[in-house]
Amino acid sequence: MKLLKNPKAMLILSMAVFGTLGLFVRNISVSSGELALYRAILAAALIGLFLLLTKQKIPVSKIKKAIPLLLLSGVAMGLNWIFLFEAYRYTSVSVATLSYYFAPVIVTVACPILFKEKMNAKKWICFLMSTLGIVLITDPGNIRPGSENFIGILFGLGAACLYAAVVLLNKFIKEVDGIHRTFLQFLSAIVVLIPYVIFTGTFSLGSLSGSGWICLLVVGIVHTGITYCLYFSSLKELPGQKVAILSYIDPLVAVLISVLVLREPMTPLQIIGGCMILGFTLWNEISSSGD
Repeated sequence: MKLLKNPKAMLILSMAVFGTLGLFVRNISVSSGELALYRAILAAALIGLFLLLTKQKIPVSKIKKAIPLLLLSGVAMGLNWIFLFEAYRYTSVSVATLSYYFAPVIVTVACPILFKEKMNAKKWICFLMSTLGIVLITDPGNIRPGSENFIGILFGLGAACLYAAVVLLNKFIKEVDGIHRTFLQFLSAIVVLIPYVIFTGTFSLGSLSGSGWICLLVVGIVHTGITYCLYFSSLKELPGQKVAILSYIDPLVAVLISVLVLREPMTPLQIIGGCMILGFTLWNEISSSGD
């Protein structure tokens, strides 16, 4: 219970848990679309229960105008998960995660176009250096178009684009805040993912082993349901700059697990590229939070 009274501890814990996602996904032998569907169902059920127990009512009368955007953002969220899970399957967890963390850079570049925000010199430097970081994690000297590593990076960047779309759409959804919005997005993702999985004919829960079932429940309940509740509860109490800094616990944990637990190799160029992506993106977010 002490944890729930300490927003900084809640954010640190949620980011650390997010960073272990790839480790569990690797042990779930279902398709990425099916996994995304089960994740959304388990998370929506748990968050719905949380809202019920805490007596938080969704302002139905206020969200009517936001329904199309909520549905669209839910679609983007579901597809984002599919692309991220595919990235984990094709390349290392560290490279997939670092590719995925290009999302804030995409948001930075898109904001001047969509919201007429100014792109100052610092933001341009962060964009260019983060982009160079992406080039380096592809390990240019050994890259082969069509290789699994290359395909995994493309999936990671695709997931980054979709996550950036969710962030940008959320900027237009002003009627619903925080965990309510996420709950409705999960429901929207379920609506879209059910026909997708039916169409692709990939229902294969029966093939899961005991460890696969455990990992699936952990991904849906812990990584998504519980952790999202902790994450959004902490956001209400912490300043933006602190959130920006602590959010980088996620990719750092993911990289450490990839290298130390899964024993996945990283070349010196990839390490430099990863540091550039995280470093310049963090610098940009801190400066933006302090504006």
